[in-house]
Amino acid sequence: MYSSVSLALLLIVLLNSLWVKATVVEDFNHVERCKDSLYMGTPPRGIIDTKLKKICQRYADKPRYVTLYDPRKRIPVYSAYTFKKTEGDRRVDYPWMYEPQLAEVDGNGNMLPFPTGYLHMKFEDSQAVLDDYSDVVLYERGHLNPDQHQSDPHDRAATYTLTNVVPEIREFNIGPWREHEERLRVRLNNYCRGTAFIVTGVTTAGHMIRRNNQDRVAIPEDVWSAYCCTEYDRNAPHDVRIRFPSQGFLAKNAKEGNAVHEMTVQELENFLKTRMDVDQNLQLFYDNCISPSPLPLYLHHTI
Repeated sequence: MYSSVSLALLLIVLLNSLWVKATVVEDFNHVERCKDSLYMGTPPRGIIDTKLKKICQRYADKPRYVTLYDPRKRIPVYSAYTFKKTEGDRRVDYPWMYEPQLAEVDGNGNMLPFPTGYLHMKFEDSQAVLDDYSDVVLYERGHLNPDQHQSDPHDRAATYTLTNVVPEIREFNIGPWREHEERLRVRLNNYCRGTAFIVTGVTTAGHMIRRNNQDRVAIPEDVWSAYCCTEYDRNAPHDVRIRFPSQGFLAKNAKEGNAVHEMTVQELENFLKTRMDVDQNLQLFYDNCISPSPLPLYLHHTI
């Protein structure tokens, strides 16, 4: 027979085991391999809002990338992922998925395809659903972690969750931002020799997609992105080399005036401090993605 104390301890162990599996976590380091999507295993610091949800985006029983999600605005604040070298082809036959763990903690923590029938209201309360985008003409579902920056089919499939997309003006989505994603793919393919860590996010200004006379999904005002790659080709052309180890990008989510501007990560952070709920310690990459100094030549041959 178990004593009441033993039963209580057993219950705590079981609850903890369920929580470790859960996709929505207290800290990205609590789930195995979740922190692998973050430079030095460290998420962007300085974001103040305590009601945001940390999602370890899990597909086919494996963490794929991480997302900081706003369940009130029903969009991600950012997604952080590691870039994988690809040929740049895009797949569009993956099913769209949602995150069950935003509404309840159970199951194995995997994202799931939207059912063809009824989806319980509690899921609509916590995140965007397909109906939020179905009758919207101006906007498309814009990936923060795009499938063309992934190579493994499961990693690609995992980008097709509504917790990884935001409403982007169609002309911006298929124009300047898609061109930016392609230029970034080519640059990292050619000149990043190690792992490239990317964080892509948005700012908002209060505009919402409405459905059934209710505010449903926040519309980004700006879309931004930054990468960190400390192991890069130091023989690259000068105009490329100066864009390593890190670089930032910023654009308006608009029909016009939507060019993508390239800048230092520090310049991007200074802009975000004026547009996001962050403090003055905002830092997208641990220690500003300081590149390790190469060994002096005279040390290369020492034992």
